[in-house]
Amino acid sequence: MKKHLLFMLSAGMFSAQTTITKAFHDPVIGDVVNNVNVNGTVNNSATGNNATFNNTGLTAGTASVSNYVAPTASEISTFPGTTIKMTGNGSTAYYKATASKLEITGLVTPDATLNFITNNGTYISYPAAFGYSENDTAAGTFTSSSGSGNFTGTIAITADAAGTLLIGSKTYSNVLRIKSVQNLNLTIFGFPVGSVSNTSYAYYDNFHKFPLLNTTTAVVTFQGNPQTTNVAQALSETFLSVSDVNLKEKMSIYPNPAKNFIRMKGDVPEGSVINIYSLEGKIVKTIRYKSGDIDISDLPLSSYFIEVSDSKKTEKTKFIKN
Repeated sequence: MKKHLLFMLSAGMFSAQTTITKAFHDPVIGDVVNNVNVNGTVNNSATGNNATFNNTGLTAGTASVSNYVAPTASEISTFPGTTIKMTGNGSTAYYKATASKLEITGLVTPDATLNFITNNGTYISYPAAFGYSENDTAAGTFTSSSGSGNFTGTIAITADAAGTLLIGSKTYSNVLRIKSVQNLNLTIFGFPVGSVSNTSYAYYDNFHKFPLLNTTTAVVTFQGNPQTTNVAQALSETFLSVSDVNLKEKMSIYPNPAKNFIRMKGDVPEGSVINIYSLEGKIVKTIRYKSGDIDISDLPLSSYFIEVSDSKKTEKTKFIKN
């Protein structure tokens, strides 16, 4: 069980810190994440509030694309409860999305398969803001070229730091870091044969659904032979020039903050369905988009998520009404 297993295990208001919510951050079928493997050593040493995560020395490496797609009937039978799967780098991660959390149901890699059939492992619970902490247990079966058996273990998840992320030449404010520590014990016929110890960090901000930067450091030990692996990836956007980003014409909202109306900027076709969500993930307004102003005078003063969908894509962002 090598780095594929380790990597697949890891994976608020504008004026305040980022909050991870189901409405904005939960993966949905059709999502595509364009990452790059980073060159250099990621600095995860900063902790606490108002931290500075200094990673200006990192550079972009090879591309790494992940796709979220629907599981097949056979996969759901093998990994019960699965609602969505992520594929990329020759591996597949299976998840169960519920109203309050995202759980791991299975992992299939070139080196091993983990089936969380006995007890799903928590990936994250919603909402998660600075200070969030959760401890969970996980159990199931594993299969590898070295043997097959059972596993049990713990998963500890914390939002342990918040502040400013410096990555390459870019600066991102209001960044929330999620730390996850997984410790799994492997047994065959009840006898201990190894372990997986995995620590991952993921850096989120208010404007991106998936982490700006994520790292995994893990030690896999099987029958007394430990192997340490380090994996680090960043969104491709973090290494694009300003002109490259502007050419994409991503959806944005203005003015932001807003009072009685908002307008859309970017490639938003007329007739698109617009859903506005509260911070708790409840739909508070649904309209069909027409060019011009979108009336928000009936909404209470708060921060909101806005989701725009047409036949080809779905995009999300945030805005404040003040």
